[in-house]
Amino acid sequence: MASHPSPLTPHQSRVTPHQSLIIGGGISGITAAVELAEAGRKVVLVEREPYLGGNVSSFNNYFPKLCPPACGLEINYGRIRSNRRITTHTGAEVKEITGREGDFRAKVALQPQMINDRCTACGKCAEVCPEERPLEPGSGVAQKAAYINGGLAFPMRYTIDPEVCSGTSCGKCLEVCQYDAIELDARSTTIEIQAHRIIVATGWQPYAAEKLENYRYTEEPDVVTNLEFEKMLAACTRENKKLTRPSDGKEPGNIAFVQCAGSRDINHLPYCSAVCCPASVKHALTLSESMPGVTTELFYIDLRLTGRNEKLLKQAENKTTPHPSPSPLTPHPSPITFTKGKVGRINRGEDGGLLLEVEDIMAGKRRIEPFDMVVLATGIVPNPQLPLLSTNEYGFCDSKQVSGIYPAATCKRPMDVSSSVKDATSAAIKTMHKDEG
Repeated sequence: MASHPSPLTPHQSRVTPHQSLIIGGGISGITAAVELAEAGRKVVLVEREPYLGGNVSSFNNYFPKLCPPACGLEINYGRIRSNRRITTHTGAEVKEITGREGDFRAKVALQPQMINDRCTACGKCAEVCPEERPLEPGSGVAQKAAYINGGLAFPMRYTIDPEVCSGTSCGKCLEVCQYDAIELDARSTTIEIQAHRIIVATGWQPYAAEKLENYRYTEEPDVVTNLEFEKMLAACTRENKKLTRPSDGKEPGNIAFVQCAGSRDINHLPYCSAVCCPASVKHALTLSESMPGVTTELFYIDLRLTGRNEKLLKQAENKTTPHPSPSPLTPHPSPITFTKGKVGRINRGEDGGLLLEVEDIMAGKRRIEPFDMVVLATGIVPNPQLPLLSTNEYGFCDSKQVSGIYPAATCKRPMDVSSSVKDATSAAIKTMHKDEG
Protein backbone atom coordinates (compact mmCIF):
# COMPACT_ATOMS: atom_id res chain seq x y z
CA MET A 1 0.00 0.00 0.00
CA ALA A 2 1.53 3.30 -1.06
CA SER A 3 2.13 6.03 1.49
CA HIS A 4 3.21 9.63 1.13
CA PRO A 5 5.05 11.75 3.68
CA SER A 6 3.50 14.79 5.27
CA PRO A 7 5.04 18.13 4.24
CA LEU A 8 8.52 18.83 5.53
CA THR A 9 10.87 21.67 4.89
CA PRO A 10 13.64 20.88 2.37
CA HIS A 11 16.11 20.59 5.23
CA GLN A 12 14.16 18.17 7.39
CA SER A 13 14.30 14.40 7.07
CA ARG A 14 12.45 11.43 8.48
CA VAL A 15 14.14 8.18 9.50
CA THR A 16 12.06 5.17 8.46
CA PRO A 17 13.32 1.64 9.24
CA HIS A 18 12.81 -0.94 6.48
CA GLN A 19 14.50 -4.22 5.82
CA SER A 20 14.98 -3.68 2.10
CA LEU A 21 15.31 -0.59 -0.08
CA ILE A 22 14.69 -1.03 -3.80
CA ILE A 23 15.95 1.73 -6.07
CA GLY A 24 14.01 1.79 -9.33
CA GLY A 25 10.31 1.11 -9.89
CA GLY A 26 10.37 -0.51 -13.32
CA ILE A 27 9.36 -4.11 -13.96
CA SER A 28 12.50 -5.36 -12.15
CA GLY A 29 12.12 -3.21 -9.05
CA ILE A 30 8.43 -4.02 -8.81
CA THR A 31 9.16 -7.74 -9.11
CA ALA A 32 11.76 -7.63 -6.33
CA ALA A 33 9.42 -5.61 -4.11
CA VAL A 34 6.42 -7.95 -4.35
CA GLU A 35 8.56 -11.07 -3.98
CA LEU A 36 10.16 -9.76 -0.81
CA ALA A 37 6.91 -8.42 0.66
CA GLU A 38 5.00 -11.62 0.02
CA ALA A 39 7.80 -13.50 1.76
CA GLY A 40 7.18 -11.38 4.88
CA ARG A 41 9.81 -8.65 4.42
CA LYS A 42 9.17 -4.93 4.69
CA VAL A 43 10.10 -3.02 1.55
CA VAL A 44 10.40 0.59 0.47
CA LEU A 45 10.39 1.14 -3.29
CA VAL A 46 11.60 4.46 -4.73
CA GLU A 47 11.17 5.57 -8.34
CA ARG A 48 12.51 8.73 -9.96
CA GLU A 49 9.55 9.14 -12.34
CA PRO A 50 6.01 10.01 -11.15
CA TYR A 51 4.79 6.47 -11.97
CA LEU A 52 5.86 2.90 -11.43
CA GLY A 53 6.40 0.61 -14.39
CA GLY A 54 9.39 2.13 -16.16
CA ASN A 55 9.83 1.62 -19.90
CA VAL A 56 7.58 -1.44 -19.95
CA SER A 57 4.52 0.60 -18.92
CA SER A 58 4.63 2.39 -22.29
CA PHE A 59 5.15 -0.73 -24.41
CA ASN A 60 2.62 -1.93 -26.97
CA ASN A 61 3.51 -5.58 -26.30
CA TYR A 62 6.52 -7.63 -25.37
CA PHE A 63 8.00 -10.89 -26.48
CA PRO A 64 7.89 -13.81 -26.72
CA LYS A 65 4.10 -13.98 -26.20
CA LEU A 66 3.36 -10.56 -27.72
CA CYS A 67 1.04 -9.76 -24.84
CA PRO A 68 0.40 -6.15 -23.68
CA PRO A 69 2.21 -4.82 -20.59
CA ALA A 70 -1.05 -4.97 -18.63
CA CYS A 71 -0.57 -8.73 -18.77
CA GLY A 72 2.08 -8.56 -16.06
CA LEU A 73 2.13 -5.04 -14.66
CA GLU A 74 -1.53 -4.83 -13.67
CA ILE A 75 -1.18 -7.99 -11.59
CA ASN A 76 1.88 -6.59 -9.83
CA TYR A 77 0.19 -3.21 -9.28
CA GLY A 78 -2.59 -5.11 -7.52
CA ARG A 79 -0.06 -6.99 -5.42
CA ILE A 80 1.48 -3.68 -4.35
CA ARG A 81 -1.91 -2.14 -3.48
CA SER A 82 -2.90 -5.11 -1.33
CA ASN A 83 0.37 -5.53 0.58
CA ARG A 84 0.97 -3.25 3.55
CA ARG A 85 4.59 -4.30 3.76
CA ILE A 86 5.37 -2.20 0.65
CA THR A 87 5.81 1.56 0.85
CA THR A 88 6.30 3.40 -2.45
CA HIS A 89 7.71 6.82 -3.22
CA THR A 90 7.39 8.14 -6.77
CA GLY A 91 9.12 11.29 -7.96
CA ALA A 92 11.90 10.19 -5.63
CA GLU A 93 15.64 10.30 -6.30
CA VAL A 94 18.32 8.76 -4.11
CA LYS A 95 20.98 11.39 -3.50
CA GLU A 96 23.30 9.61 -1.09
CA ILE A 97 23.80 6.25 0.60
CA THR A 98 25.90 5.83 3.71
CA GLY A 99 26.45 3.08 6.27
CA ARG A 100 26.98 -0.63 5.78
CA GLU A 101 25.05 -3.86 5.41
CA GLY A 102 22.42 -4.09 8.11
CA ASP A 103 22.38 -0.31 8.62
CA PHE A 104 22.31 1.58 5.33
CA ARG A 105 20.99 5.14 5.32
CA ALA A 106 19.66 6.56 2.05
CA LYS A 107 18.91 10.24 1.60
CA VAL A 108 16.03 10.58 -0.85
CA ALA A 109 14.80 13.82 -2.45
CA LEU A 110 11.05 13.88 -3.22
CA GLN A 111 9.64 16.13 -5.91
CA PRO A 112 6.66 18.21 -4.81
CA GLN A 113 3.43 16.20 -5.15
CA MET A 114 1.35 18.93 -6.79
CA ILE A 115 -1.59 16.55 -7.25
CA ASN A 116 -2.51 14.42 -4.25
CA ASP A 117 -4.27 11.09 -3.68
CA ARG A 118 -7.72 12.66 -3.99
CA CYS A 119 -7.24 12.82 -7.78
CA THR A 120 -9.81 10.74 -9.72
CA ALA A 121 -7.89 10.96 -13.04
CA CYS A 122 -10.78 12.88 -14.65
CA GLY A 123 -8.31 14.87 -16.75
CA LYS A 124 -9.93 18.28 -16.37
CA CYS A 125 -6.67 19.79 -15.09
CA ALA A 126 -4.91 18.78 -18.32
CA GLU A 127 -7.78 20.13 -20.45
CA VAL A 128 -7.35 23.68 -19.11
CA CYS A 129 -3.57 23.63 -18.56
CA PRO A 130 -1.91 26.20 -20.88
CA GLU A 131 1.65 25.00 -20.37
CA GLU A 132 3.27 22.25 -22.45
CA ARG A 133 6.15 19.93 -21.67
CA PRO A 134 8.95 19.49 -24.24
CA LEU A 135 7.74 17.31 -27.12
CA GLU A 136 8.84 13.71 -26.76
CA PRO A 137 10.75 12.65 -29.91
CA GLY A 138 8.67 10.54 -32.25
CA SER A 139 5.43 11.07 -30.31
CA GLY A 140 4.02 13.86 -32.45
CA VAL A 141 1.78 14.84 -29.51
CA ALA A 142 2.51 17.63 -27.07
CA GLN A 143 1.92 16.91 -23.40
CA LYS A 144 0.57 19.43 -20.91
CA ALA A 145 2.30 20.31 -17.65
CA ALA A 146 -0.58 18.44 -16.00
CA TYR A 147 -0.42 14.94 -17.44
CA ILE A 148 -0.79 11.23 -16.82
CA ASN A 149 1.51 8.45 -17.98
CA GLY A 150 0.82 7.57 -21.62
CA GLY A 151 0.89 3.85 -20.90
CA LEU A 152 -0.19 2.23 -17.65
CA ALA A 153 -0.33 4.69 -14.77
CA PHE A 154 0.34 3.64 -11.18
CA PRO A 155 -0.54 5.48 -9.07
CA MET A 156 -3.62 6.24 -11.21
CA ARG A 157 -3.62 10.00 -10.90
CA TYR A 158 -2.46 13.01 -12.84
CA THR A 159 0.77 14.74 -11.98
CA ILE A 160 2.16 18.20 -12.66
CA ASP A 161 5.65 18.81 -13.99
CA PRO A 162 7.08 21.36 -11.53
CA GLU A 163 9.69 22.51 -14.08
CA VAL A 164 6.99 23.57 -16.55
CA CYS A 165 4.08 24.62 -14.34
CA SER A 166 3.62 28.37 -13.70
CA GLY A 167 2.25 27.62 -10.23
CA THR A 168 -0.31 29.78 -8.50
CA SER A 169 0.24 32.57 -11.06
CA CYS A 170 -1.81 30.41 -13.44
CA GLY A 171 -4.10 28.32 -11.25
CA LYS A 172 -6.50 27.25 -14.02
CA CYS A 173 -6.38 23.66 -12.75
CA LEU A 174 -7.49 24.84 -9.29
CA GLU A 175 -10.64 26.30 -10.81
CA VAL A 176 -11.81 23.05 -12.45
CA CYS A 177 -10.74 20.43 -9.90
CA GLN A 178 -13.78 19.37 -7.87
CA TYR A 179 -11.85 17.16 -5.45
CA ASP A 180 -9.33 19.55 -3.88
CA ALA A 181 -6.54 17.44 -5.39
CA ILE A 182 -4.34 20.31 -6.63
CA GLU A 183 -1.55 21.61 -4.38
CA LEU A 184 0.39 24.13 -6.45
CA ASP A 185 2.29 25.34 -3.37
CA ALA A 186 3.65 21.87 -2.56
CA ARG A 187 7.34 21.85 -1.67
CA SER A 188 10.14 19.39 -2.23
CA THR A 189 11.09 17.27 0.77
CA THR A 190 13.95 15.09 1.86
CA ILE A 191 13.58 11.82 3.73
CA GLU A 192 16.07 9.35 5.08
CA ILE A 193 15.41 5.64 4.70
CA GLN A 194 17.08 3.01 6.84
CA ALA A 195 17.59 -0.37 5.18
CA HIS A 196 19.28 -3.65 5.98
CA ARG A 197 19.93 -4.36 2.32
CA ILE A 198 19.53 -2.58 -1.02
CA ILE A 199 18.49 -3.80 -4.47
CA VAL A 200 19.46 -1.51 -7.35
CA ALA A 201 17.12 -1.80 -10.36
CA THR A 202 17.69 1.55 -12.05
CA GLY A 203 17.04 0.21 -15.55
CA TRP A 204 18.05 1.42 -18.99
CA GLN A 205 17.63 4.05 -21.67
CA PRO A 206 18.17 3.91 -25.45
CA TYR A 207 21.49 4.97 -26.93
CA ALA A 208 21.42 8.58 -28.12
CA ALA A 209 20.38 8.30 -31.78
CA GLU A 210 21.56 11.84 -32.53
CA LYS A 211 25.14 10.53 -32.33
CA LEU A 212 24.49 8.41 -35.44
CA GLU A 213 24.91 11.30 -37.86
CA ASN A 214 24.71 9.19 -41.03
CA TYR A 215 21.16 8.17 -40.09
CA ARG A 216 19.91 11.79 -39.90
CA TYR A 217 17.80 11.20 -36.80
CA THR A 218 17.77 14.85 -35.74
CA GLU A 219 16.92 16.07 -39.25
CA GLU A 220 14.27 13.61 -40.38
CA PRO A 221 11.06 13.27 -38.35
CA ASP A 222 10.30 9.95 -40.08
CA VAL A 223 13.48 8.41 -38.64
CA VAL A 224 12.58 7.22 -35.14
CA THR A 225 14.11 4.95 -32.52
CA ASN A 226 12.75 1.52 -31.66
CA LEU A 227 11.45 2.78 -28.29
CA GLU A 228 9.69 5.73 -29.93
CA PHE A 229 8.15 3.37 -32.48
CA GLU A 230 7.01 1.10 -29.64
CA LYS A 231 5.16 4.01 -28.05
CA MET A 232 3.63 4.99 -31.40
CA LEU A 233 2.23 1.47 -31.82
CA ALA A 234 0.98 1.51 -28.23
CA ALA A 235 -0.89 4.77 -28.86
CA CYS A 236 -2.44 3.28 -32.02
CA THR A 237 -3.57 0.23 -30.07
CA ARG A 238 -5.06 2.18 -27.17
CA GLU A 239 -6.79 4.77 -29.34
CA ASN A 240 -7.84 2.31 -32.06
CA LYS A 241 -6.23 4.36 -34.83
CA LYS A 242 -3.88 3.69 -37.71
CA LEU A 243 -0.14 4.29 -37.69
CA THR A 244 0.92 7.55 -39.36
CA ARG A 245 4.33 8.99 -40.02
CA PRO A 246 5.38 12.06 -37.99
CA SER A 247 6.27 14.33 -40.95
CA ASP A 248 2.87 14.58 -42.64
CA GLY A 249 0.38 12.32 -40.84
CA LYS A 250 0.11 9.93 -43.81
CA GLU A 251 -0.02 6.17 -43.39
CA PRO A 252 3.33 4.53 -44.23
CA GLY A 253 3.34 1.86 -46.92
CA ASN A 254 6.75 0.44 -46.14
CA ILE A 255 9.01 0.67 -43.09
CA ALA A 256 12.70 -0.17 -42.74
CA PHE A 257 14.21 -1.49 -39.50
CA VAL A 258 17.91 -0.75 -39.16
CA GLN A 259 19.54 -3.19 -36.77
CA CYS A 260 22.66 -2.51 -34.68
CA ALA A 261 22.10 1.25 -34.81
CA GLY A 262 25.08 2.07 -32.63
CA SER A 263 25.53 -1.42 -31.19
CA ARG A 264 28.50 -3.62 -32.12
CA ASP A 265 30.31 -0.49 -33.26
CA ILE A 266 33.63 0.57 -31.72
CA ASN A 267 32.67 4.21 -32.31
CA HIS A 268 29.49 3.88 -30.25
CA LEU A 269 28.53 0.69 -28.32
CA PRO A 270 30.99 -2.18 -28.86
CA TYR A 271 28.60 -4.72 -27.30
CA CYS A 272 25.43 -6.42 -28.55
CA SER A 273 22.35 -5.00 -26.84
CA ALA A 274 20.56 -8.37 -26.90
CA VAL A 275 16.96 -7.17 -27.31
CA CYS A 276 17.16 -5.19 -30.56
CA CYS A 277 16.66 -8.11 -32.96
CA PRO A 278 13.64 -9.66 -31.20
CA ALA A 279 12.13 -6.19 -30.73
CA SER A 280 12.30 -5.39 -34.45
CA VAL A 281 10.98 -8.82 -35.41
CA LYS A 282 8.16 -8.28 -32.91
CA HIS A 283 7.32 -4.92 -34.51
CA ALA A 284 7.28 -6.48 -37.98
CA LEU A 285 4.95 -9.24 -36.80
CA THR A 286 2.67 -6.74 -35.08
CA LEU A 287 2.40 -4.70 -38.28
CA SER A 288 1.75 -7.76 -40.43
CA GLU A 289 -1.16 -8.75 -38.18
CA SER A 290 -2.76 -5.40 -37.34
CA MET A 291 -1.77 -3.35 -40.42
CA PRO A 292 -1.53 -5.84 -43.30
CA GLY A 293 -1.09 -3.06 -45.87
CA VAL A 294 2.32 -2.14 -44.41
CA THR A 295 5.42 -4.01 -45.60
CA THR A 296 8.63 -4.12 -43.59
CA GLU A 297 12.28 -4.89 -44.32
CA LEU A 298 14.84 -5.66 -41.61
CA PHE A 299 18.47 -4.83 -42.39
CA TYR A 300 20.83 -6.74 -40.11
CA ILE A 301 24.43 -7.82 -39.57
CA ASP A 302 23.47 -10.99 -37.70
CA LEU A 303 20.08 -11.97 -36.30
CA ARG A 304 20.47 -12.75 -32.62
CA LEU A 305 17.38 -14.24 -31.01
CA THR A 306 17.80 -16.79 -28.27
CA GLY A 307 15.59 -19.04 -26.13
CA ARG A 308 11.85 -18.64 -26.56
CA ASN A 309 12.43 -15.56 -28.74
CA GLU A 310 13.54 -17.86 -31.55
CA LYS A 311 9.85 -18.62 -32.10
CA LEU A 312 9.35 -15.00 -33.18
CA LEU A 313 11.89 -15.44 -35.95
CA LYS A 314 10.16 -18.61 -37.15
CA GLN A 315 6.83 -16.78 -37.25
CA ALA A 316 8.35 -13.93 -39.23
CA GLU A 317 10.17 -16.23 -41.65
CA ASN A 318 6.83 -17.85 -42.50
CA LYS A 319 5.69 -14.44 -43.76
CA THR A 320 8.74 -13.70 -45.92
CA THR A 321 9.94 -14.12 -49.46
CA PRO A 322 13.58 -13.57 -50.36
CA HIS A 323 14.78 -10.24 -51.70
CA PRO A 324 14.68 -9.06 -54.51
CA SER A 325 10.99 -8.57 -55.19
CA PRO A 326 8.75 -11.65 -55.59
CA SER A 327 8.40 -13.37 -58.94
CA PRO A 328 5.47 -12.55 -61.26
CA LEU A 329 3.75 -15.63 -59.83
CA THR A 330 3.48 -13.79 -56.48
CA PRO A 331 0.92 -11.00 -56.90
CA HIS A 332 1.81 -9.12 -53.71
CA PRO A 333 5.10 -8.55 -51.87
CA SER A 334 5.58 -10.40 -48.62
CA PRO A 335 4.84 -8.39 -45.45
CA ILE A 336 8.32 -9.05 -44.00
CA THR A 337 11.71 -9.18 -45.73
CA PHE A 338 15.08 -9.89 -44.10
CA THR A 339 18.20 -8.44 -45.72
CA LYS A 340 21.69 -9.15 -44.46
CA GLY A 341 23.53 -5.89 -44.87
CA LYS A 342 24.60 -2.80 -42.95
CA VAL A 343 22.79 0.44 -43.74
CA GLY A 344 25.42 3.07 -44.43
CA ARG A 345 23.40 6.20 -44.95
CA ILE A 346 19.86 7.62 -44.94
CA ASN A 347 18.91 10.52 -47.22
CA ARG A 348 15.72 12.37 -48.12
CA GLY A 349 14.31 11.46 -51.54
CA GLU A 350 12.86 13.94 -54.03
CA ASP A 351 9.33 12.66 -53.38
CA GLY A 352 9.61 13.31 -49.66
CA GLY A 353 10.39 9.72 -48.69
CA LEU A 354 13.60 8.31 -47.26
CA LEU A 355 16.36 6.64 -49.27
CA LEU A 356 18.47 3.95 -47.62
CA GLU A 357 21.90 3.06 -48.91
CA VAL A 358 22.79 -0.50 -47.97
CA GLU A 359 25.35 -3.13 -48.92
CA ASP A 360 23.21 -6.19 -49.63
CA ILE A 361 25.58 -9.01 -48.69
CA MET A 362 23.61 -11.94 -50.09
CA ALA A 363 22.82 -10.18 -53.38
CA GLY A 364 26.39 -8.94 -53.61
CA LYS A 365 25.47 -5.40 -54.56
CA ARG A 366 24.85 -1.92 -53.20
CA ARG A 367 21.20 -0.92 -53.05
CA ILE A 368 19.39 2.39 -52.68
CA GLU A 369 15.80 1.79 -51.62
CA PRO A 370 12.92 4.18 -50.76
CA PHE A 371 10.98 3.88 -47.51
CA ASP A 372 8.24 5.89 -45.84
CA MET A 373 9.65 5.43 -42.33
CA VAL A 374 12.86 4.15 -40.75
CA VAL A 375 13.13 2.63 -37.28
CA LEU A 376 16.59 2.63 -35.71
CA ALA A 377 17.23 -0.33 -33.41
CA THR A 378 19.29 1.71 -30.98
CA GLY A 379 21.13 -0.18 -28.26
CA ILE A 380 20.60 -0.29 -24.50
CA VAL A 381 22.69 1.79 -22.11
CA PRO A 382 22.29 1.81 -18.32
CA ASN A 383 20.76 4.74 -16.50
CA PRO A 384 23.30 6.71 -14.44
CA GLN A 385 24.47 4.79 -11.39
CA LEU A 386 25.03 6.00 -7.83
CA PRO A 387 28.66 6.92 -7.07
CA LEU A 388 29.13 4.09 -4.57
CA LEU A 389 28.37 1.42 -7.20
CA SER A 390 31.18 -0.28 -9.06
CA THR A 391 30.69 -0.23 -12.85
CA ASN A 392 32.47 -1.55 -15.92
CA GLU A 393 33.73 0.52 -18.84
CA TYR A 394 30.22 0.73 -20.33
CA GLY A 395 28.51 1.96 -17.16
CA PHE A 396 26.84 -1.33 -16.18
CA CYS A 397 27.15 -2.52 -12.58
CA ASP A 398 29.77 -5.24 -12.15
CA SER A 399 30.12 -7.96 -9.52
CA LYS A 400 32.38 -5.92 -7.22
CA GLN A 401 29.74 -4.27 -5.04
CA VAL A 402 29.50 -3.18 -1.43
CA SER A 403 28.27 -6.05 0.74
CA GLY A 404 24.50 -5.87 1.07
CA ILE A 405 23.92 -4.07 -2.26
CA TYR A 406 22.52 -6.16 -5.11
CA PRO A 407 22.30 -4.80 -8.67
CA ALA A 408 19.50 -6.39 -10.70
CA ALA A 409 18.49 -6.76 -14.35
CA THR A 410 19.43 -4.15 -16.95
CA CYS A 411 21.65 -2.09 -14.69
CA LYS A 412 23.98 -5.12 -14.99
CA ARG A 413 23.69 -5.86 -18.72
CA PRO A 414 21.13 -5.66 -21.55
CA MET A 415 18.32 -8.18 -21.14
CA ASP A 416 14.66 -8.62 -22.09
CA VAL A 417 11.64 -8.40 -19.79
CA SER A 418 11.52 -12.11 -19.01
CA SER A 419 15.22 -12.21 -18.08
CA SER A 420 14.88 -9.01 -16.06
CA VAL A 421 12.06 -10.48 -13.98
CA LYS A 422 14.11 -13.62 -13.30
CA ASP A 423 17.18 -11.60 -12.31
CA ALA A 424 15.15 -9.36 -9.99
CA THR A 425 13.66 -12.43 -8.32
CA SER A 426 17.19 -13.77 -7.87
CA ALA A 427 18.27 -10.53 -6.20
CA ALA A 428 15.29 -10.72 -3.82
CA ILE A 429 16.17 -14.31 -2.91
CA LYS A 430 19.77 -13.28 -2.17
CA THR A 431 18.64 -10.63 0.29
CA MET A 432 16.35 -13.14 2.05
CA HIS A 433 19.17 -15.66 2.20
CA LYS A 434 21.26 -13.04 4.01
CA ASP A 435 18.45 -12.55 6.54
CA GLU A 436 18.23 -16.29 7.20
CA GLY A 437 22.00 -16.64 7.33
